[in-house]
Amino acid sequence: MSIRQLEELKLVGFRVLCDGDQYINEIPKASLALQDRIMDIKQVISPDQQIGAFIVDATSETEDGYWVCVQVDKYEDIPEDMISLTVPPQKYAMITHEGSNHDIRNSYERLHEWIMKNNYSRALNKWHIERFLNYENKNQLKVQLFDTIL
Repeated sequence: MSIRQLEELKLVGFRVLCDGDQYINEIPKASLALQDRIMDIKQVISPDQQIGAFIVDATSETEDGYWVCVQVDKYEDIPEDMISLTVPPQKYAMITHEGSNHDIRNSYERLHEWIMKNNYSRALNKWHIERFLNYENKNQLKVQLFDTIL
């Protein structure tokens, strides 16, 4: 686990909005759809990586949900059925999760304990990031979990 400062992220992809217990099923579907459409997105920085973004305590309907995206250098000709999202520079606590998407909660619990133990506070009203380095098999994920801190 470590502290990371990320610069502004420009993201393009799909927004997933569903009942809370359905995200574990719907996010992989959106990820596959994004992978199939990667050539439709211009200025992609790393086509082999996907980025998930969400706000834990969303205060409005426009912030609610989960965004499955790729990072772009700049916004250009965004496909009509996709969204763009700009995440401002932020400070994060980060852990790498390797394994099933069903076990990702365990990694988050370890990260949250580490944050508290090291006297940081979670910023629940800010964008949190998941950088998927390996996402083809939902049982063998490799994902960096970035939890926004103060």
